[in-house]
Amino acid sequence: MNLDDLGGLFERLPFATIDHLRPITQGHPEVIFSQGKTAAQVVAIAERLVAANGTFLATRTAPEHRAALRERFPGAELNELGRTAFLPPDPEPPPSGLGTILIVTAGTADLPVAEEAAVAARALRNRVERLTDVGVAGIHRVLSQTTLLRDAAVVIVVAGMEGALPSVVGGLVKRPVIAVPTSVGYGAAFGGLAALLGMLTSCAAGITVVNIDNGFGAAAAASRINHL
Repeated sequence: MNLDDLGGLFERLPFATIDHLRPITQGHPEVIFSQGKTAAQVVAIAERLVAANGTFLATRTAPEHRAALRERFPGAELNELGRTAFLPPDPEPPPSGLGTILIVTAGTADLPVAEEAAVAARALRNRVERLTDVGVAGIHRVLSQTTLLRDAAVVIVVAGMEGALPSVVGGLVKRPVIAVPTSVGYGAAFGGLAALLGMLTSCAAGITVVNIDNGFGAAAAASRINHL
């Protein structure tokens, strides 16, 4: 089967092919990865998604993307820290996930990646809570939050440096833990590679690891778990 056989499920622009089949195959509309796109391209894709679904989510937006989206969609929620733009449906439906996705950060410097995950998880119709700055440098901070950790349906743990926090959380909870290494750290952190390798070799069982700085990927995985 070629694209022509699918008719209106694809919409061709000069610079993009909009996938209107995504809500059926993935459970949510296509998400705009803004990096490398012009502001006009991002707006044009967002317009097509809104026409089809009444909403859009754009990740990795630059200031010029957010300015153009704000002008075209005054109701869009722009998260400068997380570099996201989200236009909620009107009215916004209640969360459909079974429980809460808890997003935990080791340090304040990890917040940009965590905010990308938080906005994406909400856009994917999940309840979201945050637990910030509870890294292993002061491990009592996370140990004092075991009730919050254990009440979550899925825990996303965002950490740079040596990436130790997901191992600690993974040893405290029986819920799925998704680890996100960030590019935060001094020289030997190698732009997040040290955290990535530490998470991949964690001795805590059952931890899932996504790519460096991939907050959206963690949110997508957590959302699928939360909607099972």
